[in-house]
Amino acid sequence: MGLFGKRKSDYPAFPKGDYEPALRCSICTGEQVLCARDRQTGELHELMLVRNPADLEGFCRQNGLSTEDIVKVY
Repeated sequence: MGLFGKRKSDYPAFPKGDYEPALRCSICTGEQVLCARDRQTGELHELMLVRNPADLEGFCRQNGLSTEDIVKVY
């Protein structure tokens, strides 16, 4: 095994229940984290770091979501 391992091709599953997808964006660094936001409390549960648009599209494709449904939170 080399110094750098292979990146996993599968994405985390979106949780069941009363959650909506949210993308937490940093104003300073531009970092984006995909989260599940509880609709009742507004609490964010981090799912994965989005490094490029392909990560976001792959997650949406695997979980049956569309990119238009994801709310941006700053």
